[in-house]
Amino acid sequence: MSKKTLGYRLFGLMFTFFRLFPVKENKAFLIATHDDGPEGNIAVMAEALREKRPGMKMVYMTKKDRGQNPFSFFFVKAYHMATSGVILLDNVFMPMAFTPISKKTTVIQLWHGTGTIKRFGLDSDGPKVARLAARGNRRITWLTVNGERTRRQYATAFGLPPEKIRTTGLPRTDLLMDEHYMEKKKKEFFREICKHVKEPEKKRYVLYAPTFRDKETEHPKLMLDVKRILGVLPEDVVLLLRFHPFVAERFAAENVMKRDLTKEEKARVFDMSGYPGVTTLLSVADVLVTDYSSIVFEYALLKRPMVFYAYDLEDFEKTGRDFYEPYEGFVPGPVAKDETSLIRELKEALSCTQQPAKAKETQERIEVFLQENYRRRDGRAAERVTMLAFRKKKSRQSDSNLV
Repeated sequence: MSKKTLGYRLFGLMFTFFRLFPVKENKAFLIATHDDGPEGNIAVMAEALREKRPGMKMVYMTKKDRGQNPFSFFFVKAYHMATSGVILLDNVFMPMAFTPISKKTTVIQLWHGTGTIKRFGLDSDGPKVARLAARGNRRITWLTVNGERTRRQYATAFGLPPEKIRTTGLPRTDLLMDEHYMEKKKKEFFREICKHVKEPEKKRYVLYAPTFRDKETEHPKLMLDVKRILGVLPEDVVLLLRFHPFVAERFAAENVMKRDLTKEEKARVFDMSGYPGVTTLLSVADVLVTDYSSIVFEYALLKRPMVFYAYDLEDFEKTGRDFYEPYEGFVPGPVAKDETSLIRELKEALSCTQQPAKAKETQERIEVFLQENYRRRDGRAAERVTMLAFRKKKSRQSDSNLV
């Protein structure tokens, strides 16, 4: 038995013991092991619970809790999880394979992606991980998604029947549809970056947010010549880099993005991987460059141009995770397979910010994508998830607001 599995079993053992204590309906256990920032699904739901359920006690578990204090993890966290009326997650929590959840507790898997391009979960995990994940997923009461297409994909990725998957929408997308919030965060960002960028509100921002490759987790590669990119783009363009949490620390440690750059060039590229809110970065970005990341589903709500830098597309299809839909026909923007094509498409995308006719064409293409992947876009997802969390267990009939 591996050390990790032993830890999962120990957590489950303590959880089972604490099941002897009564479940408290007014307590929520919030597992934010993917995104514990202020703009993640868990944080947005916590705010909704404070507003809709005054007096609700909330206990958090983040990725830091798993390694820092064993007593807190195996005893304190296990106790609170076992005695909470609501459990919210933004990731798979493997100890759940060994936690017999009370029937009085509602478990909602929010996940951290707002949709998916690449296969994940049970559709891509190895057999050992898949067995544990599938067992843990059986504890889920509800899984929340944005639309019918995602419902079908997540049903196989989580091994859940479709009736357990609800198209409430994802809480974090509420922020993107709140114009007041977006404008506020944009101004905050400009105030912060003005230490490094002169007149930041007059700049145009390109956000590069690639996903991670499973085989590159230990030794990730930046397939982007930053110096070349900065040299050919207009001088008012600033490049923001946002690496996946699995590889961000390794990129920062090697400082790969600022090698051989002049002082002027270094003032035009920033590693934003540790920035606390990805929604804020999306609000600032005039153009998004990504590949197979689910960030496309969020950025699409802003109807701004996107470029898909899929330099390893064929390899990813054959030896990587592959996709749920034919990639090039699915993504709402041009696909660049090499850096030269990327530069060409980036210039074209940046021109959309200054040419209304091109901007309209881009927005129409993205609108089709949104209609196919969102059931609704009203900024009330957190409200619906709150309703779902406190829905009576015996009430399983369809609800047009929560289906």
